[in-house]
Amino acid sequence: MKYFWLAVLLITIPINAQQLNDEKQIGDIYKEALSNGKSYVWLNYLSNQIGARLSGSLQAEKAVGYTKSIMDSLGLDKVWLQAVKVPKWVRGIPEFAYLESGAGFTNNVPIRALGGSVATPMGGIKANVIEVQGIEELEALGKAKIEGKIVFFNKPMDPTIINTFEAYAKVANQRYSGAAEASKYGAVGVIVRSLNLRLDDFPHTGAMSYGNVPLEKRIPAAAISTNGAELLSASLKLNPNIKFFFRQNSKNLPNVDSYNVIGEIRGSTYPDEVIVVGANLDSWDLGDGSHDNGAGVVQSMEVLRLLNETGYKPKRTIRVVLFMNEENGLRGATSYASEVAKKGENHIFALESDSGGFSPRGFSFDTDQSNLEQVLGWKKLFEPYMVHLFEKGFSGADINPLKKDNIVLAGLRPDSQRYFDHHHSENDTFEHINKRELELGAAAMASLVYLFDTYGIITSNN
Repeated sequence: MKYFWLAVLLITIPINAQQLNDEKQIGDIYKEALSNGKSYVWLNYLSNQIGARLSGSLQAEKAVGYTKSIMDSLGLDKVWLQAVKVPKWVRGIPEFAYLESGAGFTNNVPIRALGGSVATPMGGIKANVIEVQGIEELEALGKAKIEGKIVFFNKPMDPTIINTFEAYAKVANQRYSGAAEASKYGAVGVIVRSLNLRLDDFPHTGAMSYGNVPLEKRIPAAAISTNGAELLSASLKLNPNIKFFFRQNSKNLPNVDSYNVIGEIRGSTYPDEVIVVGANLDSWDLGDGSHDNGAGVVQSMEVLRLLNETGYKPKRTIRVVLFMNEENGLRGATSYASEVAKKGENHIFALESDSGGFSPRGFSFDTDQSNLEQVLGWKKLFEPYMVHLFEKGFSGADINPLKKDNIVLAGLRPDSQRYFDHHHSENDTFEHINKRELELGAAAMASLVYLFDTYGIITSNN
């Protein structure tokens, strides 16, 4: 019997030793992030000295140079730029809109053109308005009731859904496809309620698409603030014959050259197994893009710094990729995935941060059951840091093109309740970033990367 217990002891000691090593390494990561973190300083410069970074803009070009200089300073094994062709859309002079209840009786309302929208005629558009609660209502109304009017999509995000990204996903199609669908029925323009859970005066832009609608039949589309949407809806109930006027000067220009910014630490044991940490470097042109997605950019770079500063030597190659053009095209993500396939690189794990710089609550994983069970076994290591959410789910738009067998995709999941107060609006500014929350997110990401580097993934061949 004593030999049995000796055998158990010999098996248990290495397991306990490794667990203690994991706890210590993760503890060291958090200590470094919270006492000497660089993410907040980097974001301050990115947001306040460079600002909004719309694909194809001068600011996006400056952001490429700045983030490359940071990675050059971290002592990485390799830093490089990957060329990408990106769309160039410009907003033009500020938009203007009002609703007209009668001759000489007008109320100005805040609007912003949706990304990719065409301009109105030079003198603007003024027409009657028809309010709908979603694209599905258009067919029932038909051309007779829509032709010559401005379609007002006024379906709000559902406040009863706790996962705000789920609430967002349920209504985002009216912004993305509303103009294409309304044009089929002869609408002259589209106004979309901002995707925001609170009432304020900030219009929230975002990508839209005309699909295969011919250029000459494309109609202008703009977001209206939630307060503006409430006013317009209430006014239509009192007087269905009110008119809405809006003017915008946005235009689409030819594609231009840009870059993904990439840096890596070469693995010491399995250098051909690649772990990616990524975020989109571009932003919309309103605000300064601090939460969407400057936070993810600096957190991703901070992962490499934290591993270096804690003395950790990765077994696998750990690569940071700052993707260009997530907001209106995913050109950076598709270019990167195409290059990976061309080179036959073996990516085993990819982590994305694109949900704001708020307190981290956990991660969602796009993976098979075997790897999910391995991840769930690490959950207790994160509980002292109040990171509890480990579940199956979507990872991120920029790493999704990497999806294939034998790769685990993951997304950082911060607290999302305030995210859509800022998302795609002039309210997305550095003053709304909490330094400690940003640093906690970077530490959580570095800790997860450490664990995947230490233990690898479970493949179907094992």
